[in-house]
Amino acid sequence: MLIDIQNLTKDYRMDSVEVAALRGIDLQIAHNEFVAIMGPSGSGKSTLMNILGCLDTPTSGTYRFNQIDVTGLDDDDLSDIRNKHIGFIFQSFNLLPRMTALENVELPLMYAGIDKLTRLDMSRQALEKVGLADRMRHRPTELSGGQRQRVAIARALVNSPGIILADEPTGALDTASSIEIMDMFRQLHAEGNTILVITHERDIAACCKRIILIRDGLITSDTPNLN
Repeated sequence: MLIDIQNLTKDYRMDSVEVAALRGIDLQIAHNEFVAIMGPSGSGKSTLMNILGCLDTPTSGTYRFNQIDVTGLDDDDLSDIRNKHIGFIFQSFNLLPRMTALENVELPLMYAGIDKLTRLDMSRQALEKVGLADRMRHRPTELSGGQRQRVAIARALVNSPGIILADEPTGALDTASSIEIMDMFRQLHAEGNTILVITHERDIAACCKRIILIRDGLITSDTPNLN
């Protein structure tokens, strides 16, 4: 099992009020699943993703990632897991504007201490994989929204992570680009990648093989998508 969460809670304090963002989540995700987590704004889905991605820690409960209990790890260990085992894709792309597509994809490899020539080779391969071999030297402002998201996908893939976490990956894209990105996710899943998509859009969730609904900090439905 890649992800095993038991009775996970997350509380936030806002002024003098304590808010329960997650109220006892149980969740298992196996290797090579293609999962959508759906829910309205404020449902807890982004909080759950931040914990799954080791960007945040739970208030209580346990989280095992690839057999490692990450619940009590310190910031350095969590950072190591993020860099080596998790690929992130965000709605806003999170690309550095002054860097080329190639340099943006290189960043995780720099943090991992990979030497320059190896970084370049791995980054070129990742951009070729997402169909951007002819855009490697372009900066984000010179790319369309769909192309920027493909750069972000290449960056997420370059370290061969255990899981790709995509937070509203089509939220800033037009319909044609959204279809293109989801088709790419389907292909990546077919090649053996584990993909988790956070979305509030039913047509995006419908592209995934399993749909989890979350509301008020609780999982209300978890069903296979047989379409």
